[in-house]
Amino acid sequence: MGENKEHSKGMGLWAAISIGVGGMVGAGIFSILGAASAIAGNALYVSFFIAGLVALFNAYSYAKLGVKYPTAGGPVEFLIRGFGNSVLSGGLNILLWVGYVFALSLYARAFGGYAMTFLPKGSSPIWIGILGTGIVLFFVLLEFIGSRAVAAFESVNEFIKITVLVLFAVVGYFSIKPELLALSAWPGSEHILFGAALIFIAYEGFGLITNAAEDMATPHKTLPRALYLSIFIVIVIYVTVSMNVVGHLSIPEIIKAQDYALAQAARPFLGKIGFVIIVLTALLSTASAINATLYGGSNVSYMIARDGELPKMFERTIFHQAKEGMLITAGFVIVFLNVLPLDRIALLGSGAFLLIYGSVNVAHLRIYRETGAKVWIIWVAILGDLTSLIILTIYTLQKAPVTFIVLLGTIAFSFSAEWAYRSITRRELRIRRVRRKN
Repeated sequence: MGENKEHSKGMGLWAAISIGVGGMVGAGIFSILGAASAIAGNALYVSFFIAGLVALFNAYSYAKLGVKYPTAGGPVEFLIRGFGNSVLSGGLNILLWVGYVFALSLYARAFGGYAMTFLPKGSSPIWIGILGTGIVLFFVLLEFIGSRAVAAFESVNEFIKITVLVLFAVVGYFSIKPELLALSAWPGSEHILFGAALIFIAYEGFGLITNAAEDMATPHKTLPRALYLSIFIVIVIYVTVSMNVVGHLSIPEIIKAQDYALAQAARPFLGKIGFVIIVLTALLSTASAINATLYGGSNVSYMIARDGELPKMFERTIFHQAKEGMLITAGFVIVFLNVLPLDRIALLGSGAFLLIYGSVNVAHLRIYRETGAKVWIIWVAILGDLTSLIILTIYTLQKAPVTFIVLLGTIAFSFSAEWAYRSITRRELRIRRVRRKN
């Protein structure tokens, strides 16, 4: 009774888990399944599993740091704690914001790809960008209506998408074609690792949980459990669903329908009705990811980059104080989703987040005595991030050298912008002190 009473005063475990699951599921299965299968082939589910393990090790630092410093700043706060008030921490914060822009562009383009299935056959691909732009503008408008509308949307679709995906995995299991999963048809191990590196962006949403740490009644209990459980749940969903996809469609068939691959995979055992249900669920899921990211990490990151800290009295209504941040973010998202193909956006997003998550772990190494963390786990996470980043770099240089140049330009822009803004405004990054609830 006491614990329930305490949780009634703040965010509980399942509410925190829903933030992580909501931020991840729409990003992975629906957004990049087709692009990833073109790399990892019928071993796609192995790539999802490997990327999930990398995310789990990263979650260790987020859990330890989030418990020690339970603020709405999340990874931004962790970077400042570890690297101090410097161009390094400021530049990484800007890069984090740009990473969220890439992620939002990915979700919006995936939304457009699934929404386009309702248009007549032969419709111009330009509609993917138009429909993606429409969903971004919808959520910007929703924020001006009020954050209660945002919360209502999130609570309704969370249950729907998880239920549909679980049913897809369970029902589809009984009609899988074993020959499509044959180990003899697996691509080389390097392709599986390439796929895992690309897929990492499918798990980046777990970091949004730390932005809600200040709202948790007992962050020392709730935050670690929410991080690990949300990633574990998503790994199970990703692995089982991707196994069903490659178990029902050949790789050429998946690539042909890569903008709506999951829905296409439902046709063999669920027919036209199943196809429509998956498409509708994909629209809800990608919209959910846009919702969670647009109102969460991207705006917090923007505000700290602008002001150097969050306002002293942080509340949900804070987002109304930074409408320009949302508009600027949405503007960049619209540009990227209309200019770059989905797989290129995924490469940029995964590269940015691998660098950010690795940096958070390095920052953690500098203050691990304060958090009581085990150093070897932090090092494993760093090695996982670094290895994945190297693998992603090799693949990008081979297949999309222009995209690699864009990624390098993004990194250079982040640090030069921080240096210039700091020089002009004399703005300093400041840590945020909060009253602990536990």
